[in-house]
Amino acid sequence: MTNDEQDLAERYELFGCIQCGKCSSGCPISLKSALNIRRLVRELAIHRGRTAVYTRTELWDCTTCAACSLRCPRGLKPNEVIVGLRSHLVEEGGIPVTVRDALEGTFKHGNPWGRSRTRRSEWAAGLEIKDFSQGERAELLYFVGCAPSYDPRVQEVARALTRILKRAGLDFGILGNEESCCGNEIRRLGEEGLFEMLREDNLKLFHEYGIEHIMTTSPHCFNVLKNEYQDGSFEVKHYTQVLAELIEEGKLTPSQGVRKRVTYQDPCFLGKQNGVFEEPRFVLRSIPGIKLIEFERSRERSLCCEGGGGRMWVEASDSGERLAVVRIREALELGVEIVATACPFCLLNLEDAVKTLGVADQLQVKDIAELLIEAI
Repeated sequence: MTNDEQDLAERYELFGCIQCGKCSSGCPISLKSALNIRRLVRELAIHRGRTAVYTRTELWDCTTCAACSLRCPRGLKPNEVIVGLRSHLVEEGGIPVTVRDALEGTFKHGNPWGRSRTRRSEWAAGLEIKDFSQGERAELLYFVGCAPSYDPRVQEVARALTRILKRAGLDFGILGNEESCCGNEIRRLGEEGLFEMLREDNLKLFHEYGIEHIMTTSPHCFNVLKNEYQDGSFEVKHYTQVLAELIEEGKLTPSQGVRKRVTYQDPCFLGKQNGVFEEPRFVLRSIPGIKLIEFERSRERSLCCEGGGGRMWVEASDSGERLAVVRIREALELGVEIVATACPFCLLNLEDAVKTLGVADQLQVKDIAELLIEAI
């Protein structure tokens, strides 16, 4: 066993693996990829390095949805093993070109799409949002995130959410062009050094502006700020949690009917990894006319859209049907008219799946914020 493999085996306690197979049986990717987390752990912990696990392209298929870790009876974290292996590949330069470009774009411009930092807050033009970087202050920081800042489709979600917060009279602001990537996907792509840089830069801004309360658009931002920034100076909430509170307090009253059959896609980084299941459903049920119909695979068992773990910038090594397409097929079988979600990656992947299947006349994909703004 090489020193690197020995370190991985000890760091992630792989010698405690009982090879029960629950991790691989629960992995949505293993159904269509050569990636088999149980076998990988066995090779690292038992076969003592006789196979070149570092060179396998299927390591990039993992979405880090954490289904494997949630199912492990020994409390191991197989998805973190994948991140550790990717870190080695990053150090050795053995990464896909698309991953390299995403990492370089984040280093240079603060976002994995490589878009200009000076255009980060263009989505907010004309909305009259307070901007911490311009000397303004507010009780709540709206941490917008990269996709809502740059992707035209997800910008619509940020604008809808902003209008909702204004309607509720919430005192909030953004970091403007000073905001940088949260680093959630960067760490899961294996670039630990770049993640630490992003973390330090963002924390410096939070402290400089005295920020104590943060709301995110993305479950990925929510996850990393809440669990991996390891700083006790601020509280983090996903926007669905904030909206649920505003509705409960009577500051938002959905009154316009949205008479649609709706199902809800639980984002992995919101549901599986952080246990936020009720608040998104509460918001949806508060909208008059919506009939909420659950996927058979929902909550902890929800099917990953295949967007996490940096997969937005990685082509899968398999040739199987994308999980988002499988999910849209399931939605069609339910007979719903809208798939609602609360994650930019889910939104983009599911909409692509609708286009792939050619069912845009039967099914729409909308963010919860977009449905709520129709109702208030």
